[in-house]
Amino acid sequence: MKMRQSPSHFEEAFYEEMQLERNRRERLRRDAVSRSRRRSAERVRKRGTFRFILLTLTLIATAVGVTVAMFEVLYVALG
Repeated sequence: MKMRQSPSHFEEAFYEEMQLERNRRERLRRDAVSRSRRRSAERVRKRGTFRFILLTLTLIATAVGVTVAMFEVLYVALG
């Protein structure tokens, strides 16, 4: 098998390979950005859920506390 390729063939192959590598790097970069955005959105969603649960528990605890205090004051006032 003789190597009878001209330098222009090597140059064409080099530029094609360079273009493929450039496309691959761009695709990998886009994938990384996409994963980063998904992770960020998931963190925001989890934090929002946690805050909602905390708010709900705080409101329930406040309602229970106020009810208990009201009945204790009523017991002391009438007793």
